[in-house]
Amino acid sequence: MTTAQHKIGSGFGPRSSADDVLDGIDLTGKLAIVTGGYSGLGLETTRALTRAGARVVVPARRRPVAEEAVAALDGVEVDELDLGDLDSVRAFAERFLASDRTIDILIDNAGIMACPETRVGPGWEAQFATNHLGHFALVNRLWPALAPGGARVVSVSSAGHHYSDIRWDDPHWRQGYDKWQAYGQAKTANVLFAVQLDALGKDSGVRAFSLHPGGILTPLQRHLPKEEMVERGWIDENGTPLNPAGFKTPEQGAATQVWAATSPQLSGMGGVYCEDCDISDPAPADGERIGVRDYAVDPASAARLWTLSAELTGVNAFA
Repeated sequence: MTTAQHKIGSGFGPRSSADDVLDGIDLTGKLAIVTGGYSGLGLETTRALTRAGARVVVPARRRPVAEEAVAALDGVEVDELDLGDLDSVRAFAERFLASDRTIDILIDNAGIMACPETRVGPGWEAQFATNHLGHFALVNRLWPALAPGGARVVSVSSAGHHYSDIRWDDPHWRQGYDKWQAYGQAKTANVLFAVQLDALGKDSGVRAFSLHPGGILTPLQRHLPKEEMVERGWIDENGTPLNPAGFKTPEQGAATQVWAATSPQLSGMGGVYCEDCDISDPAPADGERIGVRDYAVDPASAARLWTLSAELTGVNAFA
């Protein structure tokens, strides 16, 4: 497969922080939307963007919790959004569009991981629905507000995309459920979404990127029992993170999405998957979970997923 997936030598790396990649970048006058921007990586992303001068809108399922988390930050506003509820997505988008503001940065950061089998909406599997379909509907509804000639949409995926391609015959896991493969499918969908959005939006100057933020212990792990995290070597019996697991700090974990959203090094580029503050290479043939799998950046699959997502959500800004 011919792909733009190769490192560009950004000068940053796995231990770079969000503030590092924003050094010298002035976001005064820019507006960003960061879903889930009040917890974990999202909160660090919000903090970094505001320190660089941006105004940030944080759509949140738990609005009181979000308001408390960002209370000390200047230039942040909180609104209500439940990505698992398409009516909530529509209502948020309508409120935002009514404000007649332009979006410079849209970071699809919120998500759930490895949760017990859960159904939302019309029986959709919750990880696919929340991580992908909710963001798909949100971006399409907000399309009129994305700044032509300069906006960036950043889809936060994960190395978890290595677990599964799209299950085209059963995307909602009605024939048996595996929480990690379902998570993998949702994260593959996040990558494919950026591929197709970039293809559709680049003529308007709107570019899209996806990324793996790295391993970070955040509230994303809330559905995992302690015993499973111990077994995976993430923490010890006392809940202390284990250094061999190679976890990043939240500030380091937020860096790649901030870099993708703002770096001038990516000018004129898009549709690529990033990790460690650089474009990633294709995944090696030995199956190691680094880089990006071919199926996650396949243009035909990206177009197919876009069509499926538009049919499921009833939203398509490009129809």
